[in-house]
Amino acid sequence: MRFQVLEVRELQELDSLFDAMSQESGGGLVVAGRPLFFPHRCRIHELAAKYRLPAIYRWRLFVDAGGLMSYGPSLSDLWRRAATYVDKILNGATPGDLPIEQPTKFELVINPQTAKALGIKIPQVILLRADRVID
Repeated sequence: MRFQVLEVRELQELDSLFDAMSQESGGGLVVAGRPLFFPHRCRIHELAAKYRLPAIYRWRLFVDAGGLMSYGPSLSDLWRRAATYVDKILNGATPGDLPIEQPTKFELVINPQTAKALGIKIPQVILLRADRVID
């Protein structure tokens, strides 16, 4: 197995990047959670589907937009935890005195329809372990 990091700095690079990736046999895609990708998650899924590349994402929002699967921190949990920091600061805590926390809740989300379209069979044991299976 070969791992290759391809960086996208501008949205215009996506088409040529997907075209290049599709030239590799047996390839797949891991999409990092960069802010550039959030507003274009539907386009990223469309390109992955067009070039028949299985993709895993960091955030569930990409699977909600049609992506294959995601595994990463729960955004709703992160927002909820951020609210506790806001509450502490509004009640007089000094931000620099508050500890830095790592995410503690992660979620696996799978879209079986996308898997079927790509010709991928997701094992039942994986589907049972998923936090959410998109129908």
